[in-house]
Amino acid sequence: MNVKEYLEILHTAERLKDTLRHCTTSEGRNESVAEHSWRLALMALLLKNEFPDADISRVIEMCLIHDLGECFTGDIPSFLKNDKDRVTEDKLLNKWIGSLPDEVSGEWLALFAELTAQETKEAKICKALDKLEALIQHNESPINTWSDNEFELNKTYAFDTVEFSDWLTELRDEILKDTLKKIKTEKI
Repeated sequence: MNVKEYLEILHTAERLKDTLRHCTTSEGRNESVAEHSWRLALMALLLKNEFPDADISRVIEMCLIHDLGECFTGDIPSFLKNDKDRVTEDKLLNKWIGSLPDEVSGEWLALFAELTAQETKEAKICKALDKLEALIQHNESPINTWSDNEFELNKTYAFDTVEFSDWLTELRDEILKDTLKKIKTEKI
């Protein structure tokens, strides 16, 4: 890959810094997709001793690129995203990835295929952390930024995604405790 191609990839990915998510930070500011992806990668890095049989470097790679499609479509909250939205995002993302240098294109297509198939431990960890990060962020955000449906969603979301791992299930249980405490103690 030459330096011009390298910079073009970075310029496209930079869009995620300005692509805002539904979640807000603890200060009530909408977080960017880039911020979400960064913390997701940090979450994966912190798990290397909890999952010694997983390739955590590969999980981190998945975490860093998992929302690149939102460079083209913006963020659509999971509870609003439909199949048509997913198809559009995948089409635009695959078109862009196909235009990248072969060494990047091939690697990223393989990572996205693995994430989509959800057959490897690495893909399952990435997907679980993606959902858990959103829950953690909601618990950190002011409760008056929650939409009406999130009071129930935050109690039920992602339990099915973590069931492959006792450690992640324990984490989800702890996040639920934080959610229930927040709902009980904070005023809307």
